[in-house]
Amino acid sequence: MTPAHARVFEGKRIWAMSQDSFLAAAALIAAHEASFVPELVVGLARGGVPLALETGRILGIPAVEIRARHNVSDLVGIQATGEVEVDEAALLTAVAGAGRVLVVDDICGSGATLQAVASLLSGAGVAARTAVLCRNEGADFPLDIWVWPVADWVGFPWEDPPPPDSIPLPHPRQVHTAQEAR
Repeated sequence: MTPAHARVFEGKRIWAMSQDSFLAAAALIAAHEASFVPELVVGLARGGVPLALETGRILGIPAVEIRARHNVSDLVGIQATGEVEVDEAALLTAVAGAGRVLVVDDICGSGATLQAVASLLSGAGVAARTAVLCRNEGADFPLDIWVWPVADWVGFPWEDPPPPDSIPLPHPRQVHTAQEAR
């Protein structure tokens, strides 16, 4: 078993997510999570903010940005440290009065960031579900929903353009859920 902070990088490719694929994925996530009836979307900064804004817009609910950081840099293929920094005060202030929260991020690399945030929310008595665009195959965090399983680096539309030889992620047609992973 890989350590909790290990991610899988096959080193075969760098995936590139188009803006159209991102919007389609956000719509799939929002449609799936509508039955949860979240009152707030929490986007983990930086990468989760675009997904939070789009999902919140679709669901007609507020979205907030919470600073949470796990990676020490944005260099391609760098392993995570296992240490997570979360702006706990901002998180707890943002969710005050909310019973159900959808926590989103661009990718679940190891799961450490989502685990830290989910633990804080659980301790505050907030029901939270987690959704990401991409889930690294090395992640052992029990995500509720994701769109693309990946085993290599992903370039997102809001980041610097990926290298010219990157491979476009396929257009999303469905979400993956925790029930499938069991």
